Parts: sequence; structure tokens; C-alpha cells
Amino acid sequence: MLNFDADRFVKIETGAVAIAGEVRALVKKLLGEGVDRLYFMGTGGVQLLTHPAIELAGHRSRFPVAGAYPAEVVIDPPAALDKNSLVVIPSLSGTTKESLALLAFLKGRGVRTLSLTGHQDSPLAQGADHNFSNFAEDDTSSEMFYLQTLLIVLAIMAERGEFKNYDATAAELQKLPGLLVEAKAAFEGKAATLAAEIKDERYHIFTGAGSVWPEAYYYGMCILEEMQWIRTRPVHAADFFHGTLELVEPGLSVFVFKGEDAARPLAERVEAFAKRFTDKVRVLDAASVALPGISAETRRLISPVILATLLERLSAHLEVLRNHPLTTRRYYKKVEY
Repeated sequence: MLNFDADRFVKIETGAVAIAGEVRALVKKLLGEGVDRLYFMGTGGVQLLTHPAIELAGHRSRFPVAGAYPAEVVIDPPAALDKNSLVVIPSLSGTTKESLALLAFLKGRGVRTLSLTGHQDSPLAQGADHNFSNFAEDDTSSEMFYLQTLLIVLAIMAERGEFKNYDATAAELQKLPGLLVEAKAAFEGKAATLAAEIKDERYHIFTGAGSVWPEAYYYGMCILEEMQWIRTRPVHAADFFHGTLELVEPGLSVFVFKGEDAARPLAERVEAFAKRFTDKVRVLDAASVALPGISAETRRLISPVILATLLERLSAHLEVLRNHPLTTRRYYKKVEY
């Protein structure tokens, strides 16, 4: 596979799911101490990677789980943010300035914090009340944060009697890193073909629903816009027919992400419509990926993980064909903002 180290990937994602037991123990302790509300507060694209876990809690738990932007929280905090809250702060570098400002703000209010980082020696890892660090880099972080935030919410639900299969699910997730490598290999040819098709296109609509909507948003904004300078329009499939449908015309590129959860019909509706008016409908379907040994129940929880791992292959080919490394930026670390 192009520019891919399978051993490195497996090591990183194995580390991501290896925290399952520690997460369960920590959650039990914190709930016992009176924690009655959970917030995910990440800066930029990493916050999008927490949204499937937030949505899962909203549909399957009565425990309050919400998301908020660090830069906004420090100037206008949620009314319920207090000493009984737990705030999870994901940051790959552990040095994100908005997240560090948030950490200082939360400490001043006596709010418990848990950081998820890719570097143990970072200030966010060292400064939070609790931390899980697992070395990762940009090309492996999406799967890592999806899985770790999922485990946190599942642990809360398990402690509350709202999810009965935590241990079995965690055991299945231990198999996932190797299976994702196989999924990447199976997708490699399609990724190369798709990259060749879109390398010169300057605009795409990205859509999806349910747990894969955040991945549609993330890939459009954080990969194509930030890392390739390609314009995108991420739109939730439920909103597609309330404005965006009028942009569909021959030659327009529409990416439709399909998951395996209850929201799948919303994406299928967009797919059926778009195919009537443009020949450039690109469908990525989590259900098409073989994951032997992973139950249907667990698959419904990891659709965004599956799509993220396929899209990494598309990105690897796209940067080569466009002669635009994913690390190239105009303004990041160059211009104060």
C-alpha cells in the first residue's frame, strides 16, 4: 500500500483500544464521586471525532453528554458546567492553545478533566486530572479518537446498566486494528482510482447522517480544505433537501457516506436523488467492508472508524497525484490568528 506502515498502524490502534479496562475503572470511580454530566471539548476537527459518541449517548442513555468548543466555553460557559462535570479534552499534540486555555479555565472552576493525547509529555497530558496517552499522528488519529471516545460513553452506559455488553464489545474491538489493515488493502485499488478521478476537481459536496455525518464533515474540512486546499460543502443528509439539492447539476461531485446505524436511510435518499442529476456520486459504505469476527451490534458502533480508515487511503493517493503533501499549509504556524 502507498506510503503505509501496517505494523505502525496496528500498534497505534491497538494502543487506542487497550484502554478499555482502565476507562471502565475510571468511569466507575468518577461516577461514584458524584460526576453527573460529561462534556467533550476538543478544538477544531478533533471535536468532530467526538460527535458519534455524543450522539450515541443521546439516543441510548439518559446520562447528560454534550459537546462544546473550548474557545467559546472560556468566554461563555454552559450553565451546567460545574464541579460535578467531567470534561474530556482530546488533542493529538497535547499543545493546542485553545485547549490549554480551556484546561486553565476548568481548573479555576474545579471541574474534573480527562485528556486524550498522542504525547505523554505534552502540557495537556500532564495538566489534566486524568490522561490517556497513546502515540499517534495525523494519519492514525481519527480511528484512535473515535474508538477512545466511544469507549468512554460505553463505559458510562455500562456502569448505569444501559449497555450490557461492554466486555464483549471491548474484546471485539481488540481484533479491529488488524481487520482495518485488511480493509485498507481491499480498498487500495479503489482509492487509487478515485484519487485519479478527483485530483483536479475543486469542489465537492459531502453528506451523511447518524454516526458517519461527523466523518463527512471532518474529511471535507480537515483533509480536503485544510490539507489539500479544495473547497467542500459538508451538509447533513437531513438538511440536504432544504437547500443544497438546488446545487446538484451535471458534473457536480457528491460524496455520500453510509453507515450501519438507524440513520442510513437518510443517506440513501440523498444518493438516489443525486444519481438522477449528476454522474459524479461517490458512495462510501461502511457495510461493504468485511470485518470477520465483528458482530452486527459492534459494527453499528464503528461506522465512522471504518470510513476514516478507508479515506486515509484516498488521502495517501491524492497527495501524491496532486503533488501536495498533507502537511503543507499556508497559514498554520505561520500567521498569528
